[in-house]
Amino acid sequence: MLIGINPVISPDLLNALFKMGHGDEIVLADAFFPGASMNANVIRADGIKIPALLDGILALVNLDSYVERPVAMMAPAAGDALDENVERSYRAVIDRRWPGTPAVERVERFAFYERAKKAYAVVMTGETAKYGNIILKKGVIPLG
Repeated sequence: MLIGINPVISPDLLNALFKMGHGDEIVLADAFFPGASMNANVIRADGIKIPALLDGILALVNLDSYVERPVAMMAPAAGDALDENVERSYRAVIDRRWPGTPAVERVERFAFYERAKKAYAVVMTGETAKYGNIILKKGVIPLG
């Protein structure tokens, strides 16, 4: 354990966040996401829900302010409905940590998979909410 670092941040996740450069993306995937077949860099966070991970991560890194939408979630398939509480719970953390972050981009399922393949890492969580996957684009640390 380290002082000031949320205990949901494992050593592997801390290492990944440190190594990521600005513009790199990290996927926080729900428990059903095919992470291992999407990306060679899979970090386990079993049993941890995404809002808790978001809070721990966003205390350590900022979101990219040089892109239109630094946060993305999977769009529902035709005929599926979204649970508005999922995005609302994520957004509450994002807004508390990084106020003024643009609206979440919704990405079609297979386009989301393509981004996951190119992401720096996929974090497999204990999230069970349908369409609970989220992508964060790391920003440049503000100086001064």
